[in-house]
Amino acid sequence: MDHPTHTIVRPPKPRQGDKVAVLSPSWAAPAHFPAIHEQAMVRLRELTGLEPVEYPTTRADSSPEARAHDLNAAFADPEIRAVLATIGGDDQITVVRHLDPALVRADPKPFVGHSDNTNVLNWLWVNGVAGFYGGSTQVHLGAGPGPDAVHAASLRAALLSGGTIELSEPGESEDTGRPWDDPAALTSYGEREATEPWTWHGPGRTVSGRTWGGCLEVLEWILTADRFPLSPAVLDGGVLLVETSEELPSAQAVGRILRSMGERGLLAAVDAVLVGRPPTSDLEVRPPADERRRLREAQRDVAVATIAAYNPDAVVVVGIPFGHTRPQWILPYGGTLTVDGVGRRVVADYA
Repeated sequence: MDHPTHTIVRPPKPRQGDKVAVLSPSWAAPAHFPAIHEQAMVRLRELTGLEPVEYPTTRADSSPEARAHDLNAAFADPEIRAVLATIGGDDQITVVRHLDPALVRADPKPFVGHSDNTNVLNWLWVNGVAGFYGGSTQVHLGAGPGPDAVHAASLRAALLSGGTIELSEPGESEDTGRPWDDPAALTSYGEREATEPWTWHGPGRTVSGRTWGGCLEVLEWILTADRFPLSPAVLDGGVLLVETSEELPSAQAVGRILRSMGERGLLAAVDAVLVGRPPTSDLEVRPPADERRRLREAQRDVAVATIAAYNPDAVVVVGIPFGHTRPQWILPYGGTLTVDGVGRRVVADYA
């Protein structure tokens, strides 16, 4: 649903055979791990029937200006019908200032990415264009024995078929795959463990609204840089998406960021919040299983308490597999999610 003061366009879908840009707006992982990238491109073609097109910065460590030039070129090219990010990073905030909003308004295209790509997704949102949160080609297509079923289903829905899908729990999760310099990364998952059920908080009601949010650490940067210059009222009735990265912020840090968002009025504006299953290990440190569970519970508890302090009427769901986890659902960003606090269902509209 559109807010009366801020309309968001959902871009048309590509068709099989169309060209899609595959870019590295943050870190150029394909420059360092080309075998993973090349396998991702093969799988992208097989899964979608779309033809990936690379740009000069896709496989090259480049300046913010050069990365923005390639983004602008992809948005301007009428033959390119979607833009996919290879991976996130940590400096995309320096790229956004060089982007041309007139290009995306003239020819809106789906943008697919997560993590540091929260910067571009938020920029598109502010400029009236919806995208999709999730789907780094390097992580979710290139690595491992193949795309996870939930990822494949949501990628096809985001890029081709549209429609609605009820989100499901795959029952297993990994925080990281195998190191990409290990040849086994091309054929094997990382260490996976059984997941806990999602937890539901707040009133038993159903909310249907458009989404905004992303990686919580990146949202802090965006808000500090005043890259969300709109009134919190544009989020009225919406669904906030928040998840945390492989940098493993503490529960205290998560609570402080959410508290600041509450002070700005963002938490009070939305009607529902989806909190992603957080990573609790990285390639160097993997705490024991009981400690990982405790870390997830601590982050859950502080998120639920902080949101409730600012908006006790919000429906909150914790543990959804999106963001920095695999298997991973790609979610609409500026599109619609329905959060059913009675039936305890989440349905995504990929229009």
